[in-house]
Amino acid sequence: MEISGGEEGAEFGGPRGERMLVPSLKVQDLIEEIRGAKTQAQEREVIQKECAHIRASFRDGDPLHRHRQLAKLLYVHMLGYPAHFGQMECLKLIASPRFTDKRVGYLGAMLLLDERQDAHLLITNSIKNDLSQGTQAVQGLALCTLSTMGSAEMCRDLATEVEKLLLQPSPYVRKKAVLTAVHMIRKVPELSTVFLPPCAQLLHERHHGILLGTITLIMELCERSPAALKHFRKVVPQLVQILRTLLTTGYSTEHSISGVSDPFLQVQILRLLRILGRNHEESSETMNDLLAQVATNTDTSRNAGNAVLFETVLTILDIRSAAGLRVLAVNILGRFLLNSDKNIRYVALTSLLRLVQSDHSAVQRHRPTVVECLQEPDTSLSRRALELSLALVNSSNVRAMTQELQGFLQSCPTDLRADCASGILLAAERYAPTKRWHIDTILRVLTTAGAHVRDDAVANLTQLIGGAQELHAYSVRRLYCALAEDISQQPLVQVAAWCIGEYGDLLLEGSCEEIEPLQVEEEEVLALLERVLQSHMSLPATRGYALTALMKLSTRLRGDNNRIRQVVSIYGSCLDVELQQRAVEYDTLFRKYDHMRAAILEKMPLVERGGPQVDEEAKESKEARLLEAAPVPTEPQASKLLDLLDLLDGPSEDAQHPRPLDPSPGGALVHLLDLPCAPPPAARTEVPMASSLLCAPHHIPVLVGKWVH
Repeated sequence: MEISGGEEGAEFGGPRGERMLVPSLKVQDLIEEIRGAKTQAQEREVIQKECAHIRASFRDGDPLHRHRQLAKLLYVHMLGYPAHFGQMECLKLIASPRFTDKRVGYLGAMLLLDERQDAHLLITNSIKNDLSQGTQAVQGLALCTLSTMGSAEMCRDLATEVEKLLLQPSPYVRKKAVLTAVHMIRKVPELSTVFLPPCAQLLHERHHGILLGTITLIMELCERSPAALKHFRKVVPQLVQILRTLLTTGYSTEHSISGVSDPFLQVQILRLLRILGRNHEESSETMNDLLAQVATNTDTSRNAGNAVLFETVLTILDIRSAAGLRVLAVNILGRFLLNSDKNIRYVALTSLLRLVQSDHSAVQRHRPTVVECLQEPDTSLSRRALELSLALVNSSNVRAMTQELQGFLQSCPTDLRADCASGILLAAERYAPTKRWHIDTILRVLTTAGAHVRDDAVANLTQLIGGAQELHAYSVRRLYCALAEDISQQPLVQVAAWCIGEYGDLLLEGSCEEIEPLQVEEEEVLALLERVLQSHMSLPATRGYALTALMKLSTRLRGDNNRIRQVVSIYGSCLDVELQQRAVEYDTLFRKYDHMRAAILEKMPLVERGGPQVDEEAKESKEARLLEAAPVPTEPQASKLLDLLDLLDGPSEDAQHPRPLDPSPGGALVHLLDLPCAPPPAARTEVPMASSLLCAPHHIPVLVGKWVH
């Protein structure tokens, strides 16, 4: 649309009897002057001056130049400056009988008005008159405006006029009326009954634009009205015939792209068939043969053919198609993975990911191609390939797929490492063939990307190792070797420190049939843990694991414990409060409760990997056994309290002359932890389990931490 401005001016009203002519710019001159402004301040100055002229012209009510002034105001609006004062002028131009005024008026209404403003309702009557009495050009302007900014109220008022225009002789008007009907259905779904009858007749159109718009209108009707969906399932044979004609004879050569006959129309028909055939056996059966024909005869050398083929695949997978047809669709997606276009490969990976649950065996055939996509330099492609690879892991291919994923983990981008590591750990936990393989897999992940694993990886591995008694010696040797090579991966260091603390005696024995013999000296183990404590890369939690491991080794090593006691005492003045608290408690065990240290630091019991209910039942049964074996205390409770709390003062009389301990560790633990909060009865009825106090560093403060400081 060409808008021009001639010689024009705006007159300001002066004193009575005087009129002063104020020059105003043409539209072209205004555009050139705004573009020629060197600074934003100059641009604002030009626009403010011209807006003043436009306001003056609107006040004078010049009907001949109103459309030219509004055209300049619309350009100012498109630059982002306020132009709301031109809204009423749009209404005046729309009501004008001149086409030049209506053209600019409708354009201004589309730009300056929307359904949030009450002023848009004022043009409803003008649009109604233009739809019923205007020429084709005016009807087209009214329909464009209605489809752009028509509110729900306007759609209800003008639905009848639009319905009449759907059957007008002019293809130009019918095409715009169909698009306006689509907007009305989206705004007011209950208007679907108004547009149902004309749609069946419009399907016989030969005009490309009308038929394409009709297919879109039927899609909107079917998605919003179950009655319309049931009604249009009767036209499935007609849609099939239209699509078959496109494949065989073509529709019109002017709409063919790269040798593909009207791909836009084909795509829309396939989408409509997908809606009509969803969860409907009869409609799906009617379109099966046609879909097979499209899938096998479409040229894939051009992008237009790939678009049609992809819509065909989506339609096959969404309707109740035959099993062989679904396999064909998956194979087409597999061929897309070999395409040189990155967009097509991404679409194929996304589609296959959706099909893993429903067509797992068919997708598994393309597993090698999917694994190759992991090496894509494009991060979006490699991420989607990673998600699909993890979804393809099952009990039969877990070894091969895990090996491929571990290779990818070593070279993958940093932003994919966390997802890859977590996926491998989850797959190993779900499909691990043996416990040893499971442990080896987690160790390799921790060694490669320990800083990117989930927070529960350490707890899961310690639980796995603790429950596999036959692999204790193997695990501690593997972890010791990994720790000796690299102490930068904090989760790996934490697991290794825990395992060395629990099974350090097995490490020193040097007898393990599953790996090569390894001779380790006590001094080497202690030096390695001290290295972890002193490393600047170690987190406070990691130092806590290492300090606890040293403490536990004091009961497992045969040598002198002076070195361990010295390290523990050093960390008694550590700046980290929790680490300092642990060190003070451990030092107290050495100095005052050395006779109880072996019982407190005994090995963790075997942990069975089960559900929460199984773990709770096991805990209750173990507590019951402790209750049966617990001796009845005979001395006053206050003396026991003094024994435990006398940590900072001198030893009490009872502490200087300790009574004989029970030979069983359980008895010692009962004496240590029997701390009542109220005067107890004569006999104890509950004994807490203390064997779990040292299972992890964060449990240590429970022992005496409340009274150390």
